[in-house]
Amino acid sequence: MSIPTTMAARLRKAARVILVGPPGCGKGTQTTRVLNRYPQLTALSSGDLLRQNVRAGTPIGLEAESIMKNGGLVHDSLMVKLIVGELSRRGYLESKPTHAAGLISASPSSASSPSNSSDLPSASFLLDGFPRTQGQAKKLDEEVSMNLVVNIDVPSEVIIQRISNRLVHTPSGRIYNLTWNPPKVPGIDDVTGEPLTRRSDDFPETFKKRLEAYRKETEPLLEHYDKAGVLWTVKGRTSDEITPLLEGEIKKRFG
Repeated sequence: MSIPTTMAARLRKAARVILVGPPGCGKGTQTTRVLNRYPQLTALSSGDLLRQNVRAGTPIGLEAESIMKNGGLVHDSLMVKLIVGELSRRGYLESKPTHAAGLISASPSSASSPSNSSDLPSASFLLDGFPRTQGQAKKLDEEVSMNLVVNIDVPSEVIIQRISNRLVHTPSGRIYNLTWNPPKVPGIDDVTGEPLTRRSDDFPETFKKRLEAYRKETEPLLEHYDKAGVLWTVKGRTSDEITPLLEGEIKKRFG
């Protein structure tokens, strides 16, 4: 059962938020709800940005595409450059001037010219999918000052139960859950009428390994942000338990 719809609220200063949590913890649900509650926030997906740049054939996109075609992983500095470039394009960062040939020019996406984060409420954003590791976080720190990292802590047994009931419409990415969001017709996508499937890595035994890998990879990331004084952990078994706590924390810090 969903929580009642709440009225939109205003931020008085910029919120630069990262949501951290294992797969299946409800990050997507929380992102949607927080954006509805605080319309000044914008969600930025590192994966979406990467795909957009590849499709558009931008210099970053071409470099990333070349790496991926050769079976490599896009390195951290390139991903940070991608995100910083997007934040600068949106006006969320105030670039520091650099001197070239006696002239002052702004170079917001250059690693040699780090940017200041705007504190205007309209420069609020939420990062989805990045950073995932301590190394990525350190690279991001060089360019952007994040001021809230939310660690969503949901018991593993709850997540595994959720995942075991999950079905997906692969072409669109629409996700259903047999417990709380079932399709109108069993096994069929509500929009297209096409069959739903279960992801190969959503089977319990496979998913347990994903959770273990996540915990090992993310623990140093959480320690990093804890030392920086911006980590806040919220615990709950359902999204409806977590949402009011998360919205309350954002209000306390930025509202």
